[in-house]
Amino acid sequence: MEKTTEFCLIVEGSYFTVEEAIHALHDPFIEEFVEENGRFRIQNFENIQAVSGIPLGDLEIALVDDEVFEISCRTSPLILNRRKAELLAETLRRQAMFDEISVEPLSINLSTNL
Repeated sequence: MEKTTEFCLIVEGSYFTVEEAIHALHDPFIEEFVEENGRFRIQNFENIQAVSGIPLGDLEIALVDDEVFEISCRTSPLILNRRKAELLAETLRRQAMFDEISVEPLSINLSTNL
């Protein structure tokens, strides 16, 4: 069985830690969820779709270099294919939480993966 090529986003922003980058990624989606539903509980996390078919909770962030992060679905059973990666990149560009965003094939080795 051949696996579909997976992609990731490489993003740059003024965040010094993975935790800061995670907040930057999550906050706009959570704010929108709260506006639509009135409140947010941690169990709602899987209901928030980053892009169609990819819940926010399945995205993970790893530090690649100073202020450079990888956003992927490495440990999720879901696959961030090129189309979904490009849709996610466009969504993040509209939110303006990161300075630079590019879509790249997922690298097999990333030692700082979280």
